[in-house]
Amino acid sequence: MSARRVMGTEVEYGISVQGQPTANAMVASSQVVNAYASATVRARRARWDFEEEAPLRDARGFDMSRQVADPSQLTDEDLGLANVILTNGARLYVDHAHPEYSTPEVVTPLDIVRWDKAGELVMLQAARLAQRLPGNPSITLYKNNTDNKGASYGAHENYLMRRSTPFADIVKHLTPFFVSRQVFCGAGRVGRGQDGREQGFQISQRADFFEVEVGLETTLKRPIINTRDEPHADPDRYRRLHVIIGDANQAEVATYLKVGTTALVLAMIEDSFISRDLAVTAPVKSLRNVSHDPTLKERLTLGDGRTITAVQLQMEYLDLAKKYVEDRYGADVDDQTADVLARWEDVLDRLERDPMSLAGQLDWIAKLKLLEQYRQRDGLAWDDAKLQLIDIQYADIRPEKGLYNRLVAGGRMERLLTDDEVDRAVTEPPEDTRAYFRGRCLDKYSTSVAAASWDSVIFDLPGRDSLQRVPTMDPMRGTKAHVGALIDASETAEQLVRALSR
Repeated sequence: MSARRVMGTEVEYGISVQGQPTANAMVASSQVVNAYASATVRARRARWDFEEEAPLRDARGFDMSRQVADPSQLTDEDLGLANVILTNGARLYVDHAHPEYSTPEVVTPLDIVRWDKAGELVMLQAARLAQRLPGNPSITLYKNNTDNKGASYGAHENYLMRRSTPFADIVKHLTPFFVSRQVFCGAGRVGRGQDGREQGFQISQRADFFEVEVGLETTLKRPIINTRDEPHADPDRYRRLHVIIGDANQAEVATYLKVGTTALVLAMIEDSFISRDLAVTAPVKSLRNVSHDPTLKERLTLGDGRTITAVQLQMEYLDLAKKYVEDRYGADVDDQTADVLARWEDVLDRLERDPMSLAGQLDWIAKLKLLEQYRQRDGLAWDDAKLQLIDIQYADIRPEKGLYNRLVAGGRMERLLTDDEVDRAVTEPPEDTRAYFRGRCLDKYSTSVAAASWDSVIFDLPGRDSLQRVPTMDPMRGTKAHVGALIDASETAEQLVRALSR
């Protein structure tokens, strides 16, 4: 494998109702999702199929009891909250108190960026549509991870892995990688501690909310390595690594490197290529210490007694990845894998020499540069409320208000995609995964799709006594090459199902 694999992201958006600080966030989130669904779903609204979900299955070989699970873990229960499947293969829904967008399955880091950015446009339109409802106040959405009042919400990543890979190897080699990768994919935060009361700026929005090294939970006792074992694919062949430790990035380079480097490390783990012991002592404490030091001087103690910085630890992984790619692919490496390696090396070199030179590529540095400009101009201390406002305004997804978007408009953030490429991803699915089949069916046969999920599309066909489930257990089938011509030739869902049955 390389930087290419089946993967996706899930982002919960922060939500605020103007003039109503005590507004019910679940109600507001439902208004956002329902407004988008009402405006974009042309006919029948397909429900989400919860049948194959198993959120309490643990990769360590057991299922957590429903009696002891926190209610937030029971994501296989249909609570009647707003939930819509989009023609681009994505899912837009309410996850407890937040609107959430899950990208369709893709196979390259650049496509993660493409459909993740499409999610920002979906959320922007959804919020605007909700505001048009009679009597509705202004609803603002933020692509961030904390309200700085003690609450945190997730920006998760998902990577399909070979089931044969020992989970202990994943824990061993990914833990130090996750402790240190925040140096290029942190979103930046004013304040320290879960409630943000301690003065200062830190690299990651999520670091202070992690409490254990390994576990199944995602909202309580958050673990660096999450053990949820719900592959949404053939469970004998695959596991889905559910990563909950990342920040919600807006900078395209940061998102690209976050998933691209992680995919490469997973490839090395699967192929048993990592022979060095890079274990970090006290990983949870180390995670927070790295985040709390934007000078990048904090030293980590490794299991072998060495002390190195997080940037230097990332350089160890980079060195291994370069040798791995050379050993496996030589000159035949694909363009994106080569580009991920080159950008990874460039970013780490510049973090060593001059971190502020990356203000046009990485979120936490772009935000820090803005904050320092205000601090110097107005003589502000880190506990000044104005800096908290700047922090959250950076994540405001409105183009006219969000500071990130204003940096983009001013040509001060590097783009990897054009506006047209992102616009198309709002309605069009990726062509090289099963998301193509799901998205095309929702688009062409919307009156006949009763339900869908990551691993099935369920049709309600005239003259049939029961619903017709079309399984999509293989993420690499259902692509345009596989079913595009068949869908084009089938005028109705009945014709499509008949042809698939043959």
